[in-house]
Amino acid sequence: MGKHTIIMDENAIRRAMARITYEIIEHNKGAEDVCLVGILSRGAVIAQRIADKIQELEGISVDCGVLDITPYRDDIPPDSSHVDKTVIPFSTKDRHVVICDDVLYTGRSTRAAIDAVIRHGRPRTVQLAVLVDRGHREVPIRPDYVGKNLPTSRNETVKVSVRELDGEEHVCICQPEERSAP
Repeated sequence: MGKHTIIMDENAIRRAMARITYEIIEHNKGAEDVCLVGILSRGAVIAQRIADKIQELEGISVDCGVLDITPYRDDIPPDSSHVDKTVIPFSTKDRHVVICDDVLYTGRSTRAAIDAVIRHGRPRTVQLAVLVDRGHREVPIRPDYVGKNLPTSRNETVKVSVRELDGEEHVCICQPEERSAP
């Protein structure tokens, strides 16, 4: 296992999530027409946290869904046995849809998420909120809301751990294991 360095602790994540929430409310002039869609799995946790913070700040319960992008990915072959875990029990038509994810890297997951969201109705706008933007885009995607910009090399890995799924809360950058000479 390679070396890892914690970049954001629980408090830093909480502050970043609060800032993202305030920015979403400000940009959309309130939260009345906003709905959140989180990319499985950690993006779904982030979306729910933003929804909870909007409820706390604005007293508005915003729609919050879960998006399984697997059927829309361009880097894996279609799998007819895949069970789609998407749960979007509301219309996205003419709404401000905020796609939420933990880490933005190449942009391919976001592109797949946009395709999936549009199949649920034509939104007024599609926005992107990410906890970490690590760069290295392969498609022209830019986040609207970012918790932390984290320049990385391609051989590094960014791992987000959330209490709901991992039992701990932090963002770390992992260096690849160095190989010793024979």
